[in-house]
Amino acid sequence: MRLRAVLFDMDGTLLDSAPDFIAICQAMRADRGLEPIAEKLIRDQVSGGARAMVTCTFAIQPEDQGFEALRLEFLERYQEHCAVLTRPFDGIDELLAEIESAKLIWGVVTNKPLRFAEPIMQRLGLAERSAILICPDHVTRSKPDPEPMLLACSQLNLDPASVLFVGDDLRDIESGRAAGTRTAAVTYGYIHPDDNPRNWGADVVVEHPLELRAVLERALCGC
Repeated sequence: MRLRAVLFDMDGTLLDSAPDFIAICQAMRADRGLEPIAEKLIRDQVSGGARAMVTCTFAIQPEDQGFEALRLEFLERYQEHCAVLTRPFDGIDELLAEIESAKLIWGVVTNKPLRFAEPIMQRLGLAERSAILICPDHVTRSKPDPEPMLLACSQLNLDPASVLFVGDDLRDIESGRAAGTRTAAVTYGYIHPDDNPRNWGADVVVEHPLELRAVLERALCGC
């Protein structure tokens, strides 16, 4: 079936949001008189969300006293500074332009809550270009469940087989495969050091966004 749409995960696939997360974590440490930690330690935990980043930043566990207060502070700070340093990954702007010139639809399916995802898309000038934005607020079960992907395909009136889903986490690939879409795993995102995208069962693995050009060309010609 000919490709009609490309859907992206947000953090680590479409957007490099780690700089904002890192800045917040370091600021929280500084406010408590603590020295900065290596940025890579935080970046490696981005895919685990606020809990993982707070755990890493303060060497504290979710069950420890004070953890929940730190997590809530992290989220409050992120609400105010969620699109200060966040930018599309190198090559994404060019890729999106090519997708649009090929008359394909593109959109975002993310596990990031709508209160963060929507303003980020707006501030980066992507909201008016994206055909759809699906967040956990819109479903009862988030990725790796197929529900977000199936909802996106339904709202776009597309057969899942005509959709390519691109992500940097096993949950993305599992969600896409369960929904019946084609899948592409990217290695440039927030991959945990112990993980390997080539083991996720994606239809294709790419190291740079522009490598998706060849994937799109093959899909468009039905090769």
